[in-house]
This record gives sequence, structure tokens and C-alpha cells, in this order.
Amino acid sequence: MAEAGWRPRLVALDIDGTLLRWVDGGSTHEEVSPAVFDAVHRALADGAYVVLASGRSPHGMTRVADLLELHGAERDRLWVVASNGAVIFRYPPMEVVHEETFDARDAVAAVLEHHPNALVAVEERGVGYRVSNHFPAGELSGEMILTEVDDLVSGPVSRVIVRDPEATADDFVELAGKLGLHGTDYVVGWTAWMDLAPVGVSKASGLEHVADRLGLTAADTLAIGDGRNDLEMLRWAGRGVAMGQAVPEVRDAADATTATVDEDGAARELERWFGPVR
Repeated sequence: MAEAGWRPRLVALDIDGTLLRWVDGGSTHEEVSPAVFDAVHRALADGAYVVLASGRSPHGMTRVADLLELHGAERDRLWVVASNGAVIFRYPPMEVVHEETFDARDAVAAVLEHHPNALVAVEERGVGYRVSNHFPAGELSGEMILTEVDDLVSGPVSRVIVRDPEATADDFVELAGKLGLHGTDYVVGWTAWMDLAPVGVSKASGLEHVADRLGLTAADTLAIGDGRNDLEMLRWAGRGVAMGQAVPEVRDAADATTATVDEDGAARELERWFGPVR
């Protein structure tokens, strides 16, 4: 927990379900509420570094940075943690400064053995995703390029998405626990959506890389998120805050819980630490 007199110097913000509101079908409105926009700019005006940290691919995060107006002539280029920590980039323009990759073939084969009709995707940077079949509308950003599964994982990748529209999140949680997925880390989303990543890679590891470059530490960080992919980040930060709609596992990992995304919970937490825009 942050001690008395503590003030965040680095603010790490999840996007979907934290900055953007969920809509039916598992996607989010690409619109930032005025309360969240103003609160983020109070943090910037106070001199804090604001870092977006998401499971999204890089090209799915730049437009959110644009919506928030996080960059400008008077500010340094942004640091952004994408793909659940596997890709770190500066923006604008986009410049990948760190990337973790792994061999996903065995893990993907193990999941597909139990969910043979599941969809598989890997990022095609700057374009969209290469996919084994089309994902439900709104779930992936950019183009979807049909590709055989063997070709998707034929070389090192930073992240693999496995999605089964006919299953549930609980099905995937149970499956991941049974499989073990040795040599691979995983995160299960709100639906039957599983992100496979290199071992030890998470939003926390990505943020640690950024903090080191800024001369800061976890103790300087306020992190806000709502998903299972935020667990490590919330535990790592000096103050980790869960959104009000987060599942109990995520709320238990946090130091505090704010209001829901529909109630502008991220803005309420930021208002605790940052005053009016100067």
C-alpha cells in the first residue's frame, strides 16, 4: 500500500473496461468520457508519466492515445505497454523499443486438442491480425488475414490469441489449469479468450522496463485495471486499483477498488491524487 504522503509519479492505465466502457459482445466504445479525459490531463499537468498498458496490439492502442491527447509538442513521446507486456513502444511515431517472443506451437496444439474449433490469431503489425478464421465483429482491430494455424505459429511470436465463441471463460480457466502449458504463460479474458505469452511476460514486466528507463520504480506507480491480465500489474504497483466491475480474483489482488467503468471509476481514483489542471 502507498504510504502517507505518497504521490504517483507513473500512472499505468488499462484501456478496455478501465478507460473505455464495455458494450455487448465483448468490445468497447472507442470514446473517452469527459471525466476520464480531464482526470488524465490533471495527472499530466502535475508532471506524472501516463503509460497505457493493455492486451491490445500496438496499432489498437495508438488511436486511444490520440483520443486522450496524450502527446503534443510540449510533451515527450509516450511510453506504451502493448500485447500484455510483450511489446513496448514509443509514440508518436510508433517505435518498438522492446519485444519478447516465444515458440507457441506446443501450447496452441494443446489448447486446440480440447477446443478444435477455436479461433487462433497473431498480430500482423500495422495491419491487423493473421487469423485461422474470422473472429466475432469488434473483437480484433484492423484487418483479418486468413492463415493456416501451422503457418501462424511457424516462427517466434510475441502473443497468440485463442478464442472459442462456443465456450465460456470458466471453461478456459479450467483448461489452462489442467494443461499446465509449460514454457508459456497465459491469461483468460472475460469470455473464452486466452492470451498466450512468453513465460514471465506481463503488464508488470513491461511497466518495470518503462519505469527503469524513466528512473522510477514500482513504488512510484499507480496502476488501474479490471481484467485477469491486470493481476501482475496491480500486485507490482505501489498502489494497484481494481475497477468496480472486476471479478473477485482481480479485486483481491488490488490494494483498493474504485467505481465501475460506467461510473468513471478511473477518474475517481485519479482525482484522489491530482489537483485541477494548471
